[in-house]
Amino acid sequence: MSATPLKSRRVGRTDLEFTELGFGSATLAGMNGVDVKDDTARQLVSAALDAKIGYFDTAPHYGFGRAEHLMGDALRYRTDGVALSTKVGRKLKPVRSDAERTVEHPWTRPFPFEISYDYGYDGIMRSYEDSLQRLGLGAIDVLLVHDIGVQTHGEEGNKQHWADLSNGGYKALDELRSSGAVKAIGLGVNEVPVLMSAFDIGDWDVFLLANRYNLIEQTPLDELFPTAAKRGTSMIAAGPFAAGVLAGTDIWGPANGAYQKAPPHIADKVSKLRAVADAHGIPLGAAALQFCVAPEVVCSVLTGPKSVDELDGVLKWWNTEIPGGFWDALADQQLVAEGTPLPNGRTA
Repeated sequence: MSATPLKSRRVGRTDLEFTELGFGSATLAGMNGVDVKDDTARQLVSAALDAKIGYFDTAPHYGFGRAEHLMGDALRYRTDGVALSTKVGRKLKPVRSDAERTVEHPWTRPFPFEISYDYGYDGIMRSYEDSLQRLGLGAIDVLLVHDIGVQTHGEEGNKQHWADLSNGGYKALDELRSSGAVKAIGLGVNEVPVLMSAFDIGDWDVFLLANRYNLIEQTPLDELFPTAAKRGTSMIAAGPFAAGVLAGTDIWGPANGAYQKAPPHIADKVSKLRAVADAHGIPLGAAALQFCVAPEVVCSVLTGPKSVDELDGVLKWWNTEIPGGFWDALADQQLVAEGTPLPNGRTA
């Protein structure tokens, strides 16, 4: 495993910096039948620290508190030089048994809680305090409003949540930032339109966007990335493998956020991308990972390995030298959108 220091990028106009390669923790809670034991999760976070990864992301939603708890265990005495984000918008309420659960979830080994949504002033303040307790840490660097938008709540359901965020939730976040309790605020979502709407509410330091900027899709370049750059808002590119289809699985994360088997048009594009990668003797996963940090507005690319072996693979891909001719071929074959920044300094 590489221990070479990773480059860092500034977050918005703050003094905070993220390593270009970050660590996401949804998989620590076990997803869709994959069971990650507690000791494995702690070892995985520790291994990421040993590899000099300096940005970690978590959320109350992941395992209903489990991911925060396990990440806090691993980070507790190793926080120097580490930036941590967690999320707000979901509060946790206890359940005595699985029979009491009313919310479907993908977690293999969840804590005995389930979620309720609250994007208002009091809900966000409560969520922040609760996360500190679950993490067992004295500080959180970044708070991200989690999964607000029509994708999660529907058109009608989102109206009230958006009003709560606009009329009180943003005030809570801004107060926490102004007081120095947190260093940055933003949103963490899977859809572009909600981020554009967020600029109408106030000033944000960073947005986490999952599965929407990768070798398959570059739509954020049209409006979101330019607007974010003008507003001083950095972007975190989560899901560089498009839920797995760019890393060797057949699972794809479409715009509606529902992971599914890649449809024919996506599988066909992946085949074309892989053919170019094979012709240049590189793993497609390495190209997918490095592609995401080419835009200057992106401050980190976030992956979610489930084991130390997977983390080793991510680091190997991160350190793979990719010839400039590979990126030239993607542009020449129009496999990425016109105007896409490429890691070799070229624009498609």
